[in-house]
Amino acid sequence: MSMRQEALDYHSSGRKGKIEVITTKPCATSHDLSLAYSPGVAEPCLDIEKDSHDAYKYTAKGNLVAVVSNGTAVLGLGDIGALAGKPVMEGKGVLFKSFADVDVFDIELNTKDSDELIRTVKLLEPTFGGINLEDIKGPECFYIEEELKKIMDIPVFHDDQHGTAIISAAGMLNALEIIGKDVKKCKIVVNGAGAAGIACANLAITMGIDKNNVILCDTKGVIYKGRTNGMNEYKERLAADTDARTLEDAMVGADIFFGVSAKGALSADMLRSMAKDPIVFAMANPDPEITPPQALEVRGDVIIGTGRSDYMNQVNNVLCFPFLFRGALDVHASAINDEMKLAAVKALADLAKLSVPDSVRKAYAGEDIQFGREYIIPKPFDPRVLLHVAPAVAQAAMDSGVARRPIKDMVKYRESLEALQSRSKEIMRTLINKSKANPKRIVFPEGDEDKILRAAQILIKENIATPILLGDEADIRARIAELKLDLGDVEIINPLNFDKRGDYIDSMFEMRQRKGVTRAGAKREIKVNHNYFGAMMVEKGDADSMLSGINHHYPETIQPALDIIGKQPQLSKVHGMYMLVFKKKVVFFADTTVTIEPTAEELAETAILAAAEVRKFDIEPRVAMLSFSNFGSTKHPTTTKVKKATELVKEQAPDLIVDGEVQANVALDPELTELQYPFSMLKGDANVFIFPDLQSGNISYKLLNKLGGAETIGPILMGMSKPVHVLQRGDDIADIINMAAVAVVGAQKTD
Repeated sequence: MSMRQEALDYHSSGRKGKIEVITTKPCATSHDLSLAYSPGVAEPCLDIEKDSHDAYKYTAKGNLVAVVSNGTAVLGLGDIGALAGKPVMEGKGVLFKSFADVDVFDIELNTKDSDELIRTVKLLEPTFGGINLEDIKGPECFYIEEELKKIMDIPVFHDDQHGTAIISAAGMLNALEIIGKDVKKCKIVVNGAGAAGIACANLAITMGIDKNNVILCDTKGVIYKGRTNGMNEYKERLAADTDARTLEDAMVGADIFFGVSAKGALSADMLRSMAKDPIVFAMANPDPEITPPQALEVRGDVIIGTGRSDYMNQVNNVLCFPFLFRGALDVHASAINDEMKLAAVKALADLAKLSVPDSVRKAYAGEDIQFGREYIIPKPFDPRVLLHVAPAVAQAAMDSGVARRPIKDMVKYRESLEALQSRSKEIMRTLINKSKANPKRIVFPEGDEDKILRAAQILIKENIATPILLGDEADIRARIAELKLDLGDVEIINPLNFDKRGDYIDSMFEMRQRKGVTRAGAKREIKVNHNYFGAMMVEKGDADSMLSGINHHYPETIQPALDIIGKQPQLSKVHGMYMLVFKKKVVFFADTTVTIEPTAEELAETAILAAAEVRKFDIEPRVAMLSFSNFGSTKHPTTTKVKKATELVKEQAPDLIVDGEVQANVALDPELTELQYPFSMLKGDANVFIFPDLQSGNISYKLLNKLGGAETIGPILMGMSKPVHVLQRGDDIADIINMAAVAVVGAQKTD
C-alpha cells in the first residue's frame, strides 16, 4: 500500500478525522442533566458574571487552546486554503492532547484579510485560554501576531515562528558547548526569510549572537542594508551591513547555518567554506537543504540536525508548543513573552544533557543515545520534556509578572504533570515519596546490567534507595564510565572475594542441609549464583531488600529467595499481586504469579495480604472474591471454595470491605449491584480482585495489558519474611524504579 493511500485510510476509517469531544462529568441520570444544564448551570454562570476569572474555575477555558489558521502556508503545501488545511490543524490538536493533555478546537478561517482574521480571533477570547496561530503566511503572520498580542489578555503564539526558533536555539547552545565556541563570537547565516527564518534569527540574537554577525537570506539572496527588492519591514529589521550578496558569499567563514528554505539549498562547496566545527540545522521539510550523510561526507567535523525523524538531531516543534502552552495555561498567563520562550530554550538544552530513559531508547529502536554531536536536542517522544519545559515556562511567567495564578509548590506541580502523563506515575509517586522519607539498601544481583546501572543512578540521585551492585567491580566501574553515568561511590560487591562469603556458605549449609544441599553445593551457589548471594545478604541484614529478574526467568529469581529467606512463619505460602493502571482507574489482581490451585484458606490469606499492600499506595481496598457465581447462584466446588474464603476473610479482617463470591461485572457495576444485590458490602466499586486460581488471574492481567491498554506494575510478592521482589524480563528503567520503591516501603514496614 502506498503512503498516500495509507494516510487517506488513516483519516477516513471509522470515525472521520482525528479528534472528538467527550464529556468530563456524568450525564447518566435526570439529576446529572439538571446539574449539567438547566437549572443547575445557572449557578456558575452567575458567579462568572460577577468575576470573569471564575471561568477558569467552572469551565474548560483554562485548558482550551484554539489552533487558528487561514491555510495560506500549510506545511510544505503552501496556500491551499482554510478547509484543505483542516487535517493539519486537527493533527495539531492531537499533538497538544497527546503530549501535554491540552484540549484544542481547530478553527479554520476563510479569509486572507489580516484585519478580519484579527477581529475574528479577538471575538473568540471568552472561549479560550490561549491562541496558537498556525500555517499563516508571512509577512502577514508577523502583523497578525503582534496585533493580537496587543489586544488580547490570553497567550498568543505563532508556532511556525517561535517553535522552530526555540528548538533550534536549544540545539545551537548545546552544539556550541560541545565544540567550545563562544556564542558572542559566532557568525550565523539563516536561509529562508519567512516566519520561521526571521524568528530563528531574532532568537539567535537574543541568545547572544551579535546582530552584526547575522546574515538573513531569501530566494533573492542576502538581505542587506539598502536592498529594495522583495523587502518588508520585518526583513528590514535584520538587514545586514555586508558586501555579501549571495548565499555562497554569506557562508564563507560562517559558524552556524539555519536552513528553513528548500531541498538542496546548501551545497557541498558552501559547507566546505564554513568555519571549523560548523553547526548546520537543515530544517526544510520534507527534504532538508543538505542531508546528514551528504554533509558528513563533505566534512566530518560538522554537527548537523534536520526536521526529519530518520536522522540525528531532529528539530521538531512538538518539543515546544504543547509544553509551552501547558506551563502558560497552568498559571493563567496573560501572554507568552520572551522570558517564557528563553526558559523553554534552556530547559530543552539542559534536558539533552541528562541520561536518557529506557522508554525513549525503545521508541528509537534501542539506539544508544548520549549527549554529544549526534544528540544535542531531546527526542520528541521523551516524556520528560513535559516535566522540564512546562515548569520552566510557568516559573518564567511568574517571574516576569504575566501569571495570574502563581504556582505555590513547584514540586507538587511537577507531580501533577506526571499524573497527566500516566495514572501509574501519580500512584507510584505516593510510594516514591514514602521511600524518600527513609531510603533502604537494595541489593541488585544483576549489578552489571545496563538497565540496572541506569536505574541505580536515578535511585541515588532522587534518594529513593541505596543500591548495592553485585559483580566484578572493575567491570562494573568500566561500564558505568562507558554509559557516562554518575553513581558516585555506589557500593559494589564481588561475591568471589566478599569477606563474609564463608559465613554465608555456612549459613546456607545449615539452612538447607536436610533439604539435599551439601556444603560443596552451598559453596557453589553462594560463589556463582548471585540470586542466592543477594538473598543471603538480605537474610543476614547486610541489605534490606533484593530486586532481581531483569535477565532471569521467574523461578530462577524466586526460588533462591524462598530457599534462603522464606515466607512469614504464620502464612501458608507466598503470594503475588499486580497493579493494573488505566486512564481513570487503578485496580489490583491477585494471585497472578505464585499459587496455582489455592485452597479457601490460601485465597483468604491472599486477600488479606493484598489489602495490606494496597494501603501502602494510600488507597482504601475494596476486595472482590471472584467467581463465575454471584452469592450462591451456582453450586460448584470452585464457587463453594470462594464463598468459604470470603467468610474467612470477614472473620479474620472484620474491618475490610470484602464480598463474594461474585462475578467480575457485578463487582464493577454499581447499578446492577444496587438493583439485584443491595445487601452486598461492595457497591460495584471493587478495586482489589482475588482470582479463584492462578490460571484465571494470570490470563486476565495479561489480556488487559495487551488488549485493554492497562499499564502493569509487578509482580509484587506478598508474605516473604523479608522484602524480595522480582523484575520481569524486558522491564524498562521506569519499571525498575517502581519496583525499587515497592521494595523500600516493604523494608520500612519491617523496621
